Amino acid sequence: MTVEVCGVVLAAGEGQRLRPLTELVPKALCPVGNIPLLDLALNRLAGVGLSGPSSVAVNAAYLADQVVAHVGDRAHLSVEPDGPLGTSGGIGRMKNWIDGRGALAGNADAYLTDPAREPGKDIAALLEGWSGETVRMLVLPCRDGETGGFSGMRFAGFSLLPWRYIKDLTDEDSSLVRTTWRPAEAAGELELVPYEGFYLDTGTPADYLAANLHAAAGAGLIAESAVVTGSVTNSVVGGGAQVAGTVSNSVIWPGATVTADETLTTAIRAHTGLTVQVP
Repeated sequence: MTVEVCGVVLAAGEGQRLRPLTELVPKALCPVGNIPLLDLALNRLAGVGLSGPSSVAVNAAYLADQVVAHVGDRAHLSVEPDGPLGTSGGIGRMKNWIDGRGALAGNADAYLTDPAREPGKDIAALLEGWSGETVRMLVLPCRDGETGGFSGMRFAGFSLLPWRYIKDLTDEDSSLVRTTWRPAEAAGELELVPYEGFYLDTGTPADYLAANLHAAAGAGLIAESAVVTGSVTNSVVGGGAQVAGTVSNSVIWPGATVTADETLTTAIRAHTGLTVQVP
């Protein structure tokens, strides 16, 4: 039996730990490897055959207008006007749209990449042979000293939720950990699916920078429309950026400028001139 599944990208969060960058744009629109995180998630869902507003939904709350404009008609939009409802409340608010289907839900701030598999194919194991009854979670081993995981594993950005769990969710502010993952674990209905690639939650400046440097792959990832007359080493430079100075191990956002007398190392430079130095 084939179980019908839709895709959900959770993009409503405020990104408080990523401030002051997220005072400019919502976390979901921060670029990694010159691609907004939200687009990376949508591309991954498209890789398993889920695209368009009948098959994919995106929620928005913080700086929602930016998210709505960016998504356009590529997905169904669920706006939370009174503020973020959490991962559980966000999905609960979408119940009428989900309408009996399972939901492959991903966090917009998740950076995933698998050199052996294209986006989508790297998470396809979540869907393979699914009965539509269990909760599945993409996981990696917990790191040394890390607590709060699931049987020694940690969440890696995506989970698969059956309708029988979704139908009982409300639009009250809550997390999937509380309403779905832990109850499924207690009932013996949580299946852990190992991820074969690299994953980072980009929620802090340090992890956001690390994800970009991973995308740069030890070289320079420079957009074609960027103008570089200075030096760029192991960094990401966005479209329309102008770099006349020296940049290493850093992220230069689209439209940002680095002047000839500047040296940036382990930093994030935004289009407004805001610079976040990562220790």
